[in-house]
Amino acid sequence: MAGSATAGAPPTLRPRGGRSRWYTLRARIIADPRFQRWAAGFPLTRRIARSNTRALFDLCAGFTYSQTLFACLKLDLFALLAEGPVPADLLAARMDLSREASARLLKAAVSLDLIRRLPDGCFVLADLGAALIGNPSISRMIEHHALLYADLSDPVALLRGESGPTRLAGYWPYARGDGAELSTEAVTPYSALMSASQALIAEDIVEAYPFRRHRCLLDVGGGEGAFLSAAAAAAPDLALRLFDLPEVARRAAAQFARSGLADRAQAVGGSFLIDPLPKGADALSLIRVVHDHDDATVRGLLRAAWTALPPGGRLVLAEPMSGTAGAEPITDAYFGFYLLAMGSGHCRTAAELTALLAEAGFQRIREVATRRPLLTRMLVSTR
Repeated sequence: MAGSATAGAPPTLRPRGGRSRWYTLRARIIADPRFQRWAAGFPLTRRIARSNTRALFDLCAGFTYSQTLFACLKLDLFALLAEGPVPADLLAARMDLSREASARLLKAAVSLDLIRRLPDGCFVLADLGAALIGNPSISRMIEHHALLYADLSDPVALLRGESGPTRLAGYWPYARGDGAELSTEAVTPYSALMSASQALIAEDIVEAYPFRRHRCLLDVGGGEGAFLSAAAAAAPDLALRLFDLPEVARRAAAQFARSGLADRAQAVGGSFLIDPLPKGADALSLIRVVHDHDDATVRGLLRAAWTALPPGGRLVLAEPMSGTAGAEPITDAYFGFYLLAMGSGHCRTAAELTALLAEAGFQRIREVATRRPLLTRMLVSTR
């Protein structure tokens, strides 16, 4: 048929409106080296030009910054400074570095606002370094990123599906199947990491939603129970149920026993890809689970959640969401490539998640504000 698109044909440019023409002209001007040099010296544009120069360099050097942070963690620099100022020579000795190598690392850490150098030559924690001491789960994630760095060594091959098996796909084996037959050895590394990362946001969620109004909470994909432990503290009368892969559920049951929750917490093993979710709870939570999976899997999971809940039951869905103001690099760059390397899932907007919830049959879907929306946002809906 004349005028129809053919396979392999280049896309047709759409007619450009005023805004498109403006952005095109703006990009053309900024790309001109003569304009860049002029803007860097003109008083009204100097600050913007210098800020853009720094931002562009930070994008180029970001890997170096993250590896500097990784080195600080591996050498326990922040722990060495946790009790107060330490002289440079003593830090070098405790990190088992030469004086020159230690000075190089300390100078780099100061430049990244991780530590401070005092007038007497001692070093002390800066705000970012202190925050890492208070959040050990972040340190676990930073160490884990060695796998992601390896998978991103050729990002174009990763995008084209030409990189072969990735490190992250091996680390998160459930991304390749239902996971029901995974061994203890296969689930132990990622299960422990997931518990550490959930602990970072669990208190924000239980602070935002009153779980005490419910009789029983079922946490699907709950790992070793980090979120349910936080919910238990916030709602002392709440019965707790956890559903995860059989080997993960066994680890959760052992953790409940160690935490003194065995009398009110039950861990059930199964795969939501092939097994029905346990019934009996009037609230069901999906904490940083949905973004790990593609749309077809999410549709099945949400429908299973609808079936498991009684009429009037609540579904609490909490995870990082695309479209969050200020969090675009987190959801669209970091999670975009992380989940690509993992082999499954993507961050969705609140509107996209709302549509999926409505498609599954949930009603009265609303967002509940959380303390740190850059890390996680929450949607609550009713069966």
